[in-house]
Amino acid sequence: MNIDDIIKYESGELNDAQTLCLFSNLIRSGAAWSLQGHYGRTARALIDDGWLDNYGMFQDKCYDNGIL
Repeated sequence: MNIDDIIKYESGELNDAQTLCLFSNLIRSGAAWSLQGHYGRTARALIDDGWLDNYGMFQDKCYDNGIL
């Protein structure tokens, strides 16, 4: 987990691709579920909306929408 990326995320400095990468890493490391509730809720929403899978892997939607 990169604390600098979390600080940038909380400051609104990450673009969509960077945000997806951050949450991918948080899900893969398990940190998404142990940080404050917002991170777990956002991770779950990204999974439920088809951006990431349960393992933090990027889904086709990321590429189809030109984010990655």
